[in-house]
Amino acid sequence: MSDHRTIESYYENLSNTPAVVRRLLTVFRQRQIHVTWATVGMLFCRNKQELFSFVPAGKKPTYHNPVLSNYTIAENAGQNEKDDPFHYASSLVKKIISTPGQEMATHTFSHYYCLEPGQTPDQFYYDLLAAVEVEKREGILPASIVFPRNQYNEEYLEKCKAAGIKIYRGNFPSWIYKSEAKSTETLWKRFFRLADTYLPVAGQRGVKPQSEHGMLNIQASCFLRPYSNRLSFLEPLRLNRIKREMTHAAKNGLVYHLWWHPHNFGKNMDNNFHNLEIILDHYATLAGKFEMQTLNMKEIYESHK
Repeated sequence: MSDHRTIESYYENLSNTPAVVRRLLTVFRQRQIHVTWATVGMLFCRNKQELFSFVPAGKKPTYHNPVLSNYTIAENAGQNEKDDPFHYASSLVKKIISTPGQEMATHTFSHYYCLEPGQTPDQFYYDLLAAVEVEKREGILPASIVFPRNQYNEEYLEKCKAAGIKIYRGNFPSWIYKSEAKSTETLWKRFFRLADTYLPVAGQRGVKPQSEHGMLNIQASCFLRPYSNRLSFLEPLRLNRIKREMTHAAKNGLVYHLWWHPHNFGKNMDNNFHNLEIILDHYATLAGKFEMQTLNMKEIYESHK
């Protein structure tokens, strides 16, 4: 978020994120919900010296817009999680990996943007290797990747395979979700994505995982947008769209791939958790009627072998 937000401008969301993560894990444990957590490698690091030890000199991304590089942001970070909880989260990582049903995937080491001008596939590869190495230290061999801002193409998928990654979250096959650099994205495209939250602009978003480029593509279905006071009158429309799609997926043997960021729940936390509970209640109904299952990305991959 650092290229368009500051800690001060997004303070409530960011400062509440640890509490959101703990509360999510409680809900997931109680309801036996299996989840993939795609986590930025920098957050695993225990201190600043360790953070900068993972990527070889000269391999950092050379974005034309230097503001995009989180290595630059990290230079001004504090020394450790106690000193700076906004740039380190090793204690939360440990809570996630100790909770049953939770998969720790990668979100690259530095929140790497694959399609922004200036960087190269080789720079991405070294960033990804750093993410793999920092997870290995925690006893994790990451199998799945979620690309930051959903930016990827075939060349970057080849680099993922070379780093041992087997699964990725692709974009839903509609022009409004097509992968591209943020700098080239139009306001119209963003408008139609927002409209798709409430109305079936992209149609039914249940997906069928498929092998592509030697990896398993588990496409995204729906971004669970945070509760908005301004748009609260549309909440029933949004939740009903999600529930209808979940029902369609359950009846037709499809995956409904719901995703969001913990910081999205940091503001209006109780409203956001209320909405999540409504969705999970509907899942429980579908599990009883149609044997719908909750699986993380790695478990889906294992079931497709």
